[in-house]
Amino acid sequence: MNIKTLFDKVFLKFLIVGIINTLVGSVIMFVLYNAVHMSYWFSSGCNYFLSSILSFFLNKYFTFTVKRWSVFMIISFIVTIVVSYYVPFWIAKHAVNYFLQNCTEKFRGNIALIAGTCLASAVSYFGQRFVVFRKK
Repeated sequence: MNIKTLFDKVFLKFLIVGIINTLVGSVIMFVLYNAVHMSYWFSSGCNYFLSSILSFFLNKYFTFTVKRWSVFMIISFIVTIVVSYYVPFWIAKHAVNYFLQNCTEKFRGNIALIAGTCLASAVSYFGQRFVVFRKK
């Protein structure tokens, strides 16, 4: 596999879907965290859960143009989403808390949410492209 395989038309479509998901999910996440004063994990979890549903259908039909359905696809998507949510957001939260110790908790939380979103997008791309919606 070469670099052109990773960054092709499918990658561009994934980015478009990602932008849509990020906009929808970020509004949910930052409103819950900043306006409704919900916790970091609840806010990011609601974002990820709701935008994952949108992501599944947009990526299945638009990005990867997969018509088939299978139990493996659904289970592997759920596993990919869980891993690409928890691991990146955990890393982001701990890294930001370590490097920005002198900043307010609210500031660190917002930076961690942004960093977690970026990391999660990368993990999700590889999981969806090469596991969930891989070409037979």
